[in-house]
Amino acid sequence: MSALPDATFSDRQNEVLQTALRLLVEGGEKALTTAALARTANCSKESIYKWFGDRDGLLASIVTYQASRVRVIDAAALPKTREQFAEALELFARDLLDVLLSESSLALNRLCVGTVRGDEPGVGAVLLDRGKRRIEDRARRLLEAGRSGGHIAFDDAGAAYRALYGLIIGDLHIRAMLGDGDAVSAISITDQARAAVAQFLTLYAPAGAGGSSQT
Repeated sequence: MSALPDATFSDRQNEVLQTALRLLVEGGEKALTTAALARTANCSKESIYKWFGDRDGLLASIVTYQASRVRVIDAAALPKTREQFAEALELFARDLLDVLLSESSLALNRLCVGTVRGDEPGVGAVLLDRGKRRIEDRARRLLEAGRSGGHIAFDDAGAAYRALYGLIIGDLHIRAMLGDGDAVSAISITDQARAAVAQFLTLYAPAGAGGSSQT
């Protein structure tokens, strides 16, 4: 199965973004400066500005890069059987768990949350726009294709996605954000993804397919 990319960065740009994430994990927000990134990634500050723009642009690119790691099967080439559709959902679920529970994503989320002031989202707006919403939009297209193929049934794609997301993540992300490493280490990502998808397919099974269709 082929997966849809969500970014058009070059290999070199990806390397620089990986370095930026490493700096963020190891030293926090203060460690992520243009000078430190240029030195550590062995590139010029001019190249960083050219590729990513200012600091907000760099953060937006980091979020986009992270979101691209959550693969979604191309809906146009969606497998025809329910079993193959389940495999596509499991791929999404495993990637989502891998990315959201990674040290780099947790550090990035903590940075974004720390910029929120009242009704002002700060850098959090970038995380919502370039991360969460892009992942959701792509996953919803997969769910729509699954409905078209008769594998699932729903009226509201947004509600179906939120149900899938909730079954996959539960409270794991917030617990990891708060430093509960035991919650993450205690799970098998493969088992968690498989169980979440099985529950979702039962919950949204078409009428007459043995599940409780959500319509």
